[in-house]
Amino acid sequence: QLPGAPRRIGASGHIVAMSSLYETEPVGYLDQPRFLNAALLLDTELDPEALLDGLQAIEHELGRVRTFRNAPRTLDLDLLLYGNRVIETARLTVPHPRLHERAFVLVPLGEIAPDLVHPGMGTTVRALLDQLPDRSGIVPSTEQIRIPDDC
Repeated sequence: QLPGAPRRIGASGHIVAMSSLYETEPVGYLDQPRFLNAALLLDTELDPEALLDGLQAIEHELGRVRTFRNAPRTLDLDLLLYGNRVIETARLTVPHPRLHERAFVLVPLGEIAPDLVHPGMGTTVRALLDQLPDRSGIVPSTEQIRIPDDC
């Protein structure tokens, strides 16, 4: 489902950058295939909750069914950061609460925005990556996706 996501996400704004794909072991529920992870930088006029609604609609359109926490899924689109804002609502926590401890998030994010500052911690993505104890489970994927020309 991943190749169809950038065009749909691009409809919510302008894709500034997109990382390579990385393969990683699943987190939480382990009886499922390896994950493909990527990060995308989007310039959007949508407010955070509207962007979240759009991301969840894309997941649904591309076949995601939510059964239980960390269940196998066709697609998982997370809103990691929203500018330099810290947001805590019933539906949304930004920055993503485990962003700083997940290599499968920081490696692709570091590829496209190493100097981006985590607004809750005041630390760059590069520095957060340097603090991680282990990145060995993250390998570049042979699969590729690209930003569509009209995004």
